[in-house]
Amino acid sequence: MKIKLYNQLGEEKGEITLNKEIFEYKINPDLIHQAVVMIQANRRNAIAHTKKQGEISTTTAKPFKQKGTGRARQGGTRKAHHRGGAVAFGPRNTRNFSKNMSKGQKRMALFSALSSKAKEGNVLALDKYENEPKTKLFAEMIKKLPIKRDVLVVTNGKDTLIFRAARNMKNVETLEARNLNVEKICLHRDVLFLEDALKSLEKTFLKAKA
Repeated sequence: MKIKLYNQLGEEKGEITLNKEIFEYKINPDLIHQAVVMIQANRRNAIAHTKKQGEISTTTAKPFKQKGTGRARQGGTRKAHHRGGAVAFGPRNTRNFSKNMSKGQKRMALFSALSSKAKEGNVLALDKYENEPKTKLFAEMIKKLPIKRDVLVVTNGKDTLIFRAARNMKNVETLEARNLNVEKICLHRDVLFLEDALKSLEKTFLKAKA
């Protein structure tokens, strides 16, 4: 599969061939969904917390005497049906929401997501970016590219120029190739790879496959 290669002025420079092992992989929507759910679940913190009956700090005395009131007997006020009592089956902050997938499944999901983007024509390549780290210059380049809504810019390592130029842009996110994941790909309509980032992607994920 070939995609268009652009320069830092936003001009079309030529074409570049994508690795078919990554960008022509069998698309598996279920596996992509599973990977996104795993990423989001592993980021989730158990914040909501309620007390059990044994954790309620109150008197151990009976609320009223055992007999003679005509009411149902009560041994204490820690029960769930009492005001200020415990919460029945309430949330606990000890709950573990984390999920896991094998390395092979994660890699398959990543290749599947990238293949889906490539098939839709939403993968582009940039030969290099050596302009000043100014948002204005980077925004002008993005406007010239066939990017319609938002974009994920994938770099080879920590590219300070691009990071500083793009960090104030609402619809642009930068990410190193080695940290690429399914959720980030799905969150953005277009994916813009720097040319050396494509090589880094192959080195990171195809090497792991071997």
